[in-house]
Amino acid sequence: SPARRTVWETAHEEEGEAPVKAKRSRSEEAGGEEQVYRPVKLSRSDLYRPPTVEELNQLKEAESLFHCSLLKMQMEELLKEVALSDNRKRQIDSFIQTLTNKLTVSDLSWLAVKVPFLLVPKTTKGKFHMAPPTSVDLIGSYPLGTCTKPRVVVDLAVTIPANVLHPKDVLNQRYPRKRALYLAGLAQYLASSSDIGTMRYSCLNGNRLRPTLLLTPPDISSFSVRIHACPSPGFFKPSRFHPQRNNVRTEWYTGLQTPQSESSEPPTPHYNSSVLGDLLPRAHQQFLSAVSTQCSAFADGVALLKVWLRQRGLDQGTGCFNGFLASMLFAYLLTTHKVSNTMTAYQLLRNSLNFLASTDITVNGISLSKDPDSTPSLADFHNAFQVVFVDPSGHLNMCADMTACTYKQLQHEASVSMQFWDNPTVDGFHSLLMTSKPMIRTSDHVFQLCELVKLQSSCKKLNLLSELMDHSGNYVQTALPFLLSLLQQGLGQRILLLTHSLSPDPEWSVDSEAPKHKAQPPLSFGLLLRPELAISVLERGPPADSPKAAEFRRLWGSRSELRRFQDGAITEAVVWEGESICQKRLVPKQIITHLLQLHADIPPSSLRYVGAMVDDVIRTGSEVSSTGEEESLQVVQSYDDLSRKLWRLEGLPLSITAVQGAHPVLRYTQVFPPVPLKLDYSFFEREKTSRSLIPKEDKPCPAYITPITVICHMEGSGKWPHDRLAIRHIRTAFHICLGELLKKHHNYTCRPCPTHLDVWKDGLLFRIQVAYHREPQVLRESVNAEGLLVVRDNEEAQALEMATIHKPLLTSTLHGLQQEHPCFGAVCRLAKRWLGAQLFSDDITEDTADLLVASLFLQPAPFTPPGSPQVGFLRFLHLLSSFDWRNNPLVVNLNNQLTAADYIEIKNDFMASRESLPVMFIATPKDKKVSMWTKRAPSVQLLHRVVMVAAESLKVLEHQLMDASQIQDVRVVMRPPLDVYDVLIHLNPKQVPLLSQAVDLPALNFSRGAMTDGVSQSGGALPVVDYNPVSLYLMELRDAFGDFALFFCDPYGGTVIAVLWKPKAFISMPFKTSQVSARSVEVTGEEANTVPNVEAILEDFRIMGQGLVKSVEARTERWSF
Repeated sequence: SPARRTVWETAHEEEGEAPVKAKRSRSEEAGGEEQVYRPVKLSRSDLYRPPTVEELNQLKEAESLFHCSLLKMQMEELLKEVALSDNRKRQIDSFIQTLTNKLTVSDLSWLAVKVPFLLVPKTTKGKFHMAPPTSVDLIGSYPLGTCTKPRVVVDLAVTIPANVLHPKDVLNQRYPRKRALYLAGLAQYLASSSDIGTMRYSCLNGNRLRPTLLLTPPDISSFSVRIHACPSPGFFKPSRFHPQRNNVRTEWYTGLQTPQSESSEPPTPHYNSSVLGDLLPRAHQQFLSAVSTQCSAFADGVALLKVWLRQRGLDQGTGCFNGFLASMLFAYLLTTHKVSNTMTAYQLLRNSLNFLASTDITVNGISLSKDPDSTPSLADFHNAFQVVFVDPSGHLNMCADMTACTYKQLQHEASVSMQFWDNPTVDGFHSLLMTSKPMIRTSDHVFQLCELVKLQSSCKKLNLLSELMDHSGNYVQTALPFLLSLLQQGLGQRILLLTHSLSPDPEWSVDSEAPKHKAQPPLSFGLLLRPELAISVLERGPPADSPKAAEFRRLWGSRSELRRFQDGAITEAVVWEGESICQKRLVPKQIITHLLQLHADIPPSSLRYVGAMVDDVIRTGSEVSSTGEEESLQVVQSYDDLSRKLWRLEGLPLSITAVQGAHPVLRYTQVFPPVPLKLDYSFFEREKTSRSLIPKEDKPCPAYITPITVICHMEGSGKWPHDRLAIRHIRTAFHICLGELLKKHHNYTCRPCPTHLDVWKDGLLFRIQVAYHREPQVLRESVNAEGLLVVRDNEEAQALEMATIHKPLLTSTLHGLQQEHPCFGAVCRLAKRWLGAQLFSDDITEDTADLLVASLFLQPAPFTPPGSPQVGFLRFLHLLSSFDWRNNPLVVNLNNQLTAADYIEIKNDFMASRESLPVMFIATPKDKKVSMWTKRAPSVQLLHRVVMVAAESLKVLEHQLMDASQIQDVRVVMRPPLDVYDVLIHLNPKQVPLLSQAVDLPALNFSRGAMTDGVSQSGGALPVVDYNPVSLYLMELRDAFGDFALFFCDPYGGTVIAVLWKPKAFISMPFKTSQVSARSVEVTGEEANTVPNVEAILEDFRIMGQGLVKSVEARTERWSF
């Protein structure tokens, strides 16, 4: 079998030598079918033969063109992957031959069939009869060699005989209708044949005037043949299709007797280009064949560009940039000498993207025509079309159906690709050609027009009769450009880019009527926001006496009003609703709804805005809803005030050198930020000595008060001791001293402890920890038996460094990232809410989650940084589910401190010691080799589970957001599947302090001794701090039964603890007196073994959680086998 040839033999063949056959093994010669090939032993001269000229050229090219030879190999592999195999080509050729033989017979007769055409208006003049085609030709990508998988379509042009058509058929849709009838006749004739397979109608690029017949051969679904009916070349005069000429008469289209001269009729450029497109396929084929023969890499270059377009969803549908346009673009670049014939596929792709990024053909169109004098000018085309790319004949605009927004999207994508292509720290190949970019994950906000039939009234309101006539009644494509320009005008500086979905080519059975225009899926629109401008509630217009004021009022209607501003100016202005950041994020929704209703008669009920649906799961607040930004800011302001007061304290033995926050809320990423509380003292009892509050037994568990960690570094001094215990005593003394000074100067309630000082300020609790920079070093030092000083790393020193150095640094860095990207914190909150809800938050910690989200903002390729929480969350799920954790480190380049050399070093170190490193490896500028944030968890099995659940959540969520027919409940992805767990411990909601944060809000909530409406105070009694019975119970369970099971719980109001037995714990073990905890003894003969006593363990779960545990439910009996 040739597939089993070795690399060595193949290399020989490529150099033109005969393959050396390996010796067969004896068993084979004895009649074995399977040949076993062994590596060929080469002579010394063969092994050290100098490289050939071709090999030297390839090495030089790899060195000069690619970041590394890997990229070159990846592109070559991709091209092999998308190219058609020889077997596939044989199948296609055989089917085409069968089809051609059938179509060239002469006994075609006319029969009654369904015609693939929407008859609007119903009738037109003309006669039709069926006759066999004059010729059948292969056109399109297959004969050119640019046809690629996965969607293999072979185009066949069938020439309609001249006697079927009339030169005046260009008028009033006569030719398109005859063409549709002719296709129907062919369909009827072919339907009787058994070797043709299934037949369906479709439309070329969604154009209803150009129906096609799709044939899929029997038993082979890997390709289809598309039949185009075309007139013979030159049958109609091209001059009849000038973009300023009219070929659809108003009187015929409207049915009203209003005779007009042809000169006063409105031009029909789109109709003209539809008919003209059928005249030119063979000429285009000859042109492209001639160009492709001169450039050896032409087919490969087109294949790569087609893959790039497909990943961005730009290669199919109405007004797309398809493979034909990609080939024509390369032809343009080659004929204008912008690229050379000797370039490789890689260089062609790069130059084409560079050209697209830098050339705006919506303003300066391009043309392949050699004879510009006898054809319409580019200005004529620009007057009629939004995007202009003229074919070699000079008469046809190949981008006639493309909207300016689609081309701007193409330009934007090309420019983003060029930016990261040259970045050696980005995996260019993967981002460029292997990552799919669906609209819901690319655009910050998405909205849909659901009832497309409403666009009929839009056409009426916008007075688009002549445009509707030009588009042959397709009101969706008629209204679309006007809606886009209206939205572009209204959203202005708030958006970077406005995109829209391309209506897919309709397909329907040959036995049914052509689908109506409204039958297509909803139109989706995507907004790429400028986050800092998008949330502005004020639209400030021109001064009242300016000539532009009338235009501003016309655009905004009754929403526009005169306002005086602080600078004394009186201008037109529009003010939108929105108090909190999460309400202001939906200002674009208010603008779009208002404009479409005012100018296009589209009611709000027909609009479906999916910009912030997922944000609901972190939304709080009864009067003004918020997603945590305002609360976080309040905490940060209170912390800043405390920090200033600490700096100014006088009377300390040593001065303070740094005050650093080390809590997620101080970087805006706490899922539910602490809210300032005012305490209801009647809810608590008092502790006798300190008069602090303590919970009453009969009351629900008091409100949870989060301690906000603050690290306070003291200056170094020779007076600091070198003994670990002495350092702790000094720190405790500092805590007492700080507490006394804060009480004396600011009247804060303080409680010093050996490890920290709790400060009650503004209804928030700050936990200050004094740190001495040499303490971790002291913890590493010890004196051995010989009296020598030994320095050895240990967990205690690492934990202290993590708490006092790494966490504060991470907090300040991510605080900076939040200032740069306003929705960073909200994306972190959504991500952590999902991790908590799916019971993963103990394994993917808060810091790990924040770093994962930071990577989406710092290295967003192939996207731009997320501009809304929802799109950031979807990309977070995509990152978790698609990143290759096994073979790659995730590098988070905080503050842009890592160079390309650092990336290579990180990757090499990672590969060298992969087996000893954590399964999820995250490298940062301060942590290139260890991945300290993921050292403890997750485990291999848990990461596998996280990846699986993230992939499923992403699929469900994207499907729900884009499909209005789905049940609209985004909380589905927050509800964990509990059927995989062995035991569920149900908790008493009364004793779960964070119950109000649960995914599904409880029907009954409890008063917990705190009032959020009053002004919170700083003095008074110290509240119950950091008291959460659920997390305390979890710690006890893990300490007692960590060897037997894993315990999972949602930290945000979860009322279930899920238990998973460890299989190894249920293996029978020999009896040892030291290992009888929670085990029962089984005696068989002479042997005594122990096995876990599950019934007793379950009983212990109940006893340990008395008052907190409602019930223990054993769901499986996996321990019994």
